[in-house]
Amino acid sequence: MVSLRTLPIAFRALFSSFLIVIGVGYLMALSYMYLFVIEPHQQMGEGLVAGISDEYHGLPKGQTLLESALMGPMADKISDADRTVVLQWIHNGAKAEDYSQVEPIFAKDCIGCHMANAQAIPPLTSFEDMQEVAAADTGISVTDLAETSHIHLFGISIIFLLTGAIFAFSETPLWFRVFLVVVPYLAILMDIGSWWFTKYLDPTFFAYIVIGGGACTGLALAAQIFISLWEMWIDSVKAAVGATGISRQDDDRG
Repeated sequence: MVSLRTLPIAFRALFSSFLIVIGVGYLMALSYMYLFVIEPHQQMGEGLVAGISDEYHGLPKGQTLLESALMGPMADKISDADRTVVLQWIHNGAKAEDYSQVEPIFAKDCIGCHMANAQAIPPLTSFEDMQEVAAADTGISVTDLAETSHIHLFGISIIFLLTGAIFAFSETPLWFRVFLVVVPYLAILMDIGSWWFTKYLDPTFFAYIVIGGGACTGLALAAQIFISLWEMWIDSVKAAVGATGISRQDDDRG
């Protein structure tokens, strides 16, 4: 029976290199998600669940991102009088002809952090920048959500096809191998499907499902990688050392 321990060393080197690069790539994806999705919401005083809800469902009652910030985590960054002026501008439609009334307020209180090259937080240096945060926030668009969904479904499925194929040659119990190659696909459907449910149904409940699906996907990938690497190298070395010891004992007896 072919197993990871008995594979030729060239195949073990190939499979190990692939698994390690996939593992590093996944860590980079987590870093990107933290820097560009989680951290900006944390800076606005939101937790992970609220951030996911806002990302896909949008803000409640057609609220704008700017209004939400001024009434919430950024409330202490602006005076009451200036806040009233900005909120009135937003409620009047955030029109370009009235922008001159609020531009000095943004220049004084906001641009220090929300500068032109800001990445983790939106820049607020022009009327065009303000338009993006002063419009009703309805979350990610259907077009972007469909594009992101199909890219993730195809890409992650192929990754798990390859890592799962390698892991399937492990010497773990058959039920465990079947379980660990199927779970990632169920987790992917749970995670990405919940993006849509978060947008159109219950944003808070399905935000937890998004987190759970993502966690299951990551744990399954980690298990496939570490078990495969362990059997290809640690177990094979142990087996070789054991075989050498038995051979020496036989020689001594002879």
